[in-house]
This record gives sequence, C-alpha cells and structure tokens, in this order.
Amino acid sequence: MQAEPRKSLVGEEYEVEIGPVAHGGHCIARTSEGQVLFVRHALPGERVVARVTEGEEGARFLRADAVTVLDASKDRIDEPCPFAGPGRCGGCDWQHAKPGAQRRLKADVIAEQLQHLAGLTPEEAGWDGTVLPAEGDKVPAGQVPAWRTRVQYAVTADGRAGLRRHRSHEVEPIDHCMIAAEGVSELGIEKRVWTGMDSVEAIAATGSQDRQVILTPKPGARLPLVELDRPVSVLRVDERSGGVHRVHGRPFVRERADGRTHRVGNGGFWQVHPKAADTLVTAVMQGLLPRKGDMALDLYCGVGLFAGALADRVGDQGAVLGIESGKRAVEDARHNLAEFDRVRIEQGKVESVLPRTGIEEVDLIVLDPPRAGAGRKTVEHLASLSARRIAYVACDPAALARDLGYFRDGGYRVRTLRAFDLFPMTSHVECVAILEPAAKGA
Repeated sequence: MQAEPRKSLVGEEYEVEIGPVAHGGHCIARTSEGQVLFVRHALPGERVVARVTEGEEGARFLRADAVTVLDASKDRIDEPCPFAGPGRCGGCDWQHAKPGAQRRLKADVIAEQLQHLAGLTPEEAGWDGTVLPAEGDKVPAGQVPAWRTRVQYAVTADGRAGLRRHRSHEVEPIDHCMIAAEGVSELGIEKRVWTGMDSVEAIAATGSQDRQVILTPKPGARLPLVELDRPVSVLRVDERSGGVHRVHGRPFVRERADGRTHRVGNGGFWQVHPKAADTLVTAVMQGLLPRKGDMALDLYCGVGLFAGALADRVGDQGAVLGIESGKRAVEDARHNLAEFDRVRIEQGKVESVLPRTGIEEVDLIVLDPPRAGAGRKTVEHLASLSARRIAYVACDPAALARDLGYFRDGGYRVRTLRAFDLFPMTSHVECVAILEPAAKGA
C-alpha cells in the first residue's frame, strides 16, 4: 500500500527563539513541537516569526525566513541593499548584520565545524578565533564594501539582468549590486536588455583594466551586439559542448598578484575579492617558510598563483610540480610560469596524477581544493610524502575540518590556522591552515 504524501508546511509561520548560527548562512531554531528550523535573515538571540520556505510534516528539518522580528539583536541593522531580505536576492546572507557581527558569526561556524568534524578546539588548531577583514573592507555599519570582481547575472524571460533568489531558479531583477566591484558596476550590465540570454557573467580584473563579459545564450538564441559603458572583450558559452569561445577581444584577462601578472582565460578560476590572491599568498608563504632548494607541490593549482610564489622562493635549485584538472587553466599556468625552468604543470585530477608521478618525498605542499575538499584518499597520500609543512587553503570550513581530521590520522597536526573575510555580506569564509608532522610538535 502506497504511503500518503506528507503535508507541505510551506507558508506556515512559527514564533521562535533563534539559537546559534549554522554553516550555510542561517541560524537554528525549533518549533514548539521540537522540529528544527534553519532560519535565514535572523540573528542568534532574536525572537522572530519564521515562515517556512521548504519542508513538510515529519521532515528532519524545515527551512524558513524570518519575516517579522519581535525582539532584535543589538547586531541587527537595516539591510543596506534594497534587494536583500526574505524571498529576494540570494546573493548575500548577512546584509542585516553589522560587519563585525558577520565576522563573529563566521568565526562561530569555523569553531563549530572544527569541533564537530575534527575534534579540534581553536587552541588546538593554533587559531586565535578571529576572522580578519581584507584590507580596506573594515567599513561602518550600513556601508557595504564593493569587492566582487566577478558577478554572474541571471536573465529574466524579458531580458532583465538580476540575481537568483535563495535556493531557487527565480530571478530577482536588480539595477545595481552593492557588493560588485567598481570595475563590474561601471560596465552597466543591469541597464541593458539581454534578449535570448540565460546568463551574463561580468569580470573586472585586478591590477589591469581588462574587462570581460561571458554570455550563455538560451538554446537557439542569437548573440546580441554587446555595447557597454566600458571597453570589454566578449566570450560565449557553447550550448552543446559547454566550451567557452571568443567573440571579440582577448580570450583572457590579466590578473596581478604577488608582484606577477597572471593570464586567466575563458572565465577560469581566480579569487573573486581584489585583495584575496595577495592575502592568501602572504599567509601561505609566511606559514610554509620556503627555503632555497625545496621541492614543492601545488595541488589544484589553477593558473599557477601559488606555484609561481613557491618558484620565486625555492630558487633555481628547487622545483615545483603543479597539478590542475582544467585544460585551459593548465595552458595558462604553463604560460604564466614559463620563465621558471624548474616548474612543471601536469593536467588531470590530483588523485589520479599524483600517484603516477612516482614522487615519494617532498619538502612543502600547497593544496587549494574545490569546495568539497581533498578527501581521505588524497590526504592519506599527501601525509605519506613526509612534507616539512603543508598549507591547506579552504573556502569551506566543513571540508577543511573533515580533511584536517584525515591529516591527523596520517600523523600531521595543525600548527596555525588563519581565517579571512574575503566574501563580505555572504556566509563564505576563507581559511589557511598550516600543518606539520605531529612528532615535531610533540
């Protein structure tokens, strides 16, 4: 006999006390029946009316928005952005919190993930418990740093540019994104009609005047003539292959970091905050302390940011091997690092390429994996290479904590951990953990 479908609770409202922040840009509350609510647009300690946005009777948890604040936190402010709030743009999570409070919330999430997934206290992780703002981002409450150098706009059926609502394909049309960097805003993407386009990505390089727009057309649609407020190169995403093709202008932008220029082609990965690349290179190099003659690995190396920094510091007697899965990123990395005879870049997945290299021992390792982390198998391999120090760059504290647990099983301990608020107004945070053999720290 088929079970009856459970009743949807979407639209139901509950008056609740808001508990601690959770990973993902929401806080935890419970209904009077004990059902868990993940509540957005709330802050710890508040009393709110929460309206369910996802979930059904008997579900493990419900998702909800705080639609009325009955008892506000001292950290609450009016959202500076007119497009923020329940049911609106999903690009930001913490517009309603003071900047300092946002960083404390992120610190609470990191601490909780470290404890829950790695069994580490902040002290055991060598972390002072703070999340540091990027240079120039320490702004008063009510102001928003304009930091996002890459913005992917979704397009409505009538051609208006906007951003997607939280956990939705629906588009919130906007006339300005407050967190967009000046170089993105000055293109005027939101002012024109994008008929036939599914999305428009705008990129404003750091350290050069390069501007790029990447168009993803709807099936069968023709590309528009792109006339924006600043000179810009145009690329398009092929609807069948997913590949990126040049329409006009350069197929790459030039990004600047660590005193070097890096070519980044076809909308490839580069840190989104203009200060991020330099901030992370500094943290990684200060943690690793490379020596002349060191052998180093740069895993998930992208276009060679850390590989170049390592190559500069290990000198002609040292060597660096980078591994990256993206074909275009590998081409760019080889171009960017062509001056270094002792740097090699291999294409493929780290878990496949690294065992084939035959490398049994290295001095230093940098890994900057995707959001899902490196995983147990890769971490076990890295722990077997007897590196003097390992730098782990992480954009997700849960994946970081899981992998730190695997490193501990492999005989490594966390020497220091630093956290940086390189995604203001959102729930995302960047961490750099420096590891060393546990016996050394005993």
